[in-house]
Amino acid sequence: MGDMTKTEPGTGTGRRVSEARERLLKTAGQLFYAEGIHTVGVDRLVAESKVTNATFYRHFRSKEDLAVAYIEGVDQLIRTQIDSLMAADVPTDGILRGIGVSLVEQIRSPGYRGCAFLNAAAEFPDPDHPVHRAVVQHRAWFLQTITGLFAEIAAAEAEHAGRHFVMLRDGAMSAGYLGDPVLAGETLLRGIEGLLRIHTARGLDERAASAPGQASSAATTVSDIECSPPSA
Repeated sequence: MGDMTKTEPGTGTGRRVSEARERLLKTAGQLFYAEGIHTVGVDRLVAESKVTNATFYRHFRSKEDLAVAYIEGVDQLIRTQIDSLMAADVPTDGILRGIGVSLVEQIRSPGYRGCAFLNAAAEFPDPDHPVHRAVVQHRAWFLQTITGLFAEIAAAEAEHAGRHFVMLRDGAMSAGYLGDPVLAGETLLRGIEGLLRIHTARGLDERAASAPGQASSAATTVSDIECSPPSA
């Protein structure tokens, strides 16, 4: 039976996308994440996607081209998840907490194998390689998005808070794979709470600066932070 096609969602252009291409992307996503990009060959991708070699090369010039599409697909999924959180009627700190909860769910999910982007970057260390560039582009967008959310709470030190959040994320995703995923998730959420507490205090200080006589809350807030998991 010939390849069926359907309109690609979200393009608004009526562009047709082959179901064979979607099967290749789905199969690649599963295998590349579970086993690594270099480990999985084209023959296996073709066999498990139930397509021909000709079909593969009609959609992708090479396995590395497919790997870029895989990274871009994971990137788009995360963008959609965060867009949904941002569209919800919740305060900015709730969005940041929601991102943290989503990360914890991923860390604790069956078959979790670490961060797809960090894994891919480790396999393709050349900064000029298309896969590496796709990873860097995603991370730049993620940092910019998180920084923008912190800036809504307080403009001061928003870039620092954004970088801190991303480092918490990176550490938790690595620790969750190499160690105890439950403890890694709890530590991540505690770290986000501490970061939000500090940054919210900065926002209060910014507003208090235009209202003489109001005491700064930053010192007492910072001293109250706990970044360790709760005791049993």
